[in-house]
Amino acid sequence: MEAVKEKTSATAYWQRYASIRQQTELICSPLRTEDYVAQPIVDVSPPKWHLGHTTWFFETFILIPHATNYHAFHPDYNYVFNSYYETVGARVLRTDRGNLSRPTTEEIYAYRKHVNAAMEALLLGDIDFPSSFWETLELGMQHEQQHQELLVTDIKYILGNNPLFPPYSDAIEHLQPVINTTDEWVNIPEGIYEIGHQGNGFCFDNELGVHNVFLHAYSVMNRYITNAEYMAFMEDGGYADFNHWLAEGWDWVKGNNVQAPMYWFNVDGGWQHYELNGLQPVDGNAPVKHISFFEADAFASWKGQRLLTEFEWEVASTQLKHGDLWEWTNSAYLPYPGFSKAPGAIGEYNGKFMINQMVLRGGSVASPSHHVRPTYRNFFHPHLRWQFTGIRLAEKN
Repeated sequence: MEAVKEKTSATAYWQRYASIRQQTELICSPLRTEDYVAQPIVDVSPPKWHLGHTTWFFETFILIPHATNYHAFHPDYNYVFNSYYETVGARVLRTDRGNLSRPTTEEIYAYRKHVNAAMEALLLGDIDFPSSFWETLELGMQHEQQHQELLVTDIKYILGNNPLFPPYSDAIEHLQPVINTTDEWVNIPEGIYEIGHQGNGFCFDNELGVHNVFLHAYSVMNRYITNAEYMAFMEDGGYADFNHWLAEGWDWVKGNNVQAPMYWFNVDGGWQHYELNGLQPVDGNAPVKHISFFEADAFASWKGQRLLTEFEWEVASTQLKHGDLWEWTNSAYLPYPGFSKAPGAIGEYNGKFMINQMVLRGGSVASPSHHVRPTYRNFFHPHLRWQFTGIRLAEKN
């Protein structure tokens, strides 16, 4: 991870930390107690686990190494809330997070309060910490904000797979992508371009390693594909024609009987979809979302166009409106030249996942605003679609 200690006071760091922690709990505030426990699929974690895991991160990587006389809140919480850090020890299987009826939600909020108080005392204690401390603190705050996005998407999956389709909240305007149906194409000339994070701002380690790439001239659409455009693909038998699909994608369609984007339901001959304010009619003008890489690639094939590579996306991003939906690219998630993992547990954050995943760019309506940057590299397996994912196309040239 890359972070440069800003010329700000410890009080400012504490205030930012406190604000981020409060936002996580604000996201959970519309939930009922029972909502905190559900885990419908392995990719979705219960909200109470997110609350505990983000707290565990600060306790494990900040308080225990740096706070004098701090003792872990509970001896079992390292086992319960460790996610994938082999360096830190054994952990509950990811598939079993929904079995954690204990600790209770109330106890997890007490855990957060305890760690927050210890963090306040530490940050305001006028201690001269090394630069590595501030880098880990920054990573912890950025990590919690990543989990804020995951909370939104996981809550949507939990409620959107409840047979009653209960609304999360009626106030979700900020979670709706902007509608744009005006066709314009952005032309990018052939050339050599620099890729990767530069400057003093925070980035994750997978964004580092500035390097040059050669790109042929290409054109990219200025907007996302709409629901109406995607419905045309469906009505033309897109999900029934193997010619549009990659082999694994076709196996996925047949094996899971996929016939529409996630959260879409055919009700009395018309399409509706689950939104965070409940079941709603599909708006043809709105961007299609909750699309897998397989679906995005198949739609592009049907359209006679293609997906961007992540390098093409990064170069074009300064001329595009983005940040509403994560955009699938046609790039495998691989390290940049010179990539190296940090020592210890922090080195497990990104590098070990650079296999069998595809890169997404651009951020989404569920992303914290300052996480939306041109170099941010998200990554998921190609069949996943519970995130706010969409489609942007490039011309075949």
